[in-house]
Amino acid sequence: MAIATAFKIDIITPEETYFSGEAVSLVAPGILGYLGVLVNHAPLVTPLGVGRVDLKLADRTEKSFEIEGGFLEVAANQATLLVEKIKPLAGSSAPTV
Repeated sequence: MAIATAFKIDIITPEETYFSGEAVSLVAPGILGYLGVLVNHAPLVTPLGVGRVDLKLADRTEKSFEIEGGFLEVAANQATLLVEKIKPLAGSSAPTV
């Protein structure tokens, strides 16, 4: 049995799938503070606040976004961010779908 080294991440807005890829870590703004997600994270559903999302991708690149609210769901090495508004931060490459 293979050991997972990354998890699937999808960032979805009301208009589109903004980003889809494989990540090794995610940091997102929960309403009570920032939270982190790594491979094999326990199942979780939580509301998100306003703030910065940082992704470290499986290809060793990093992406950062500014979001305005939404929800985060994590289950079975799959993370989904449903966000109201999102924009890339300076120095972060364009989104990939």
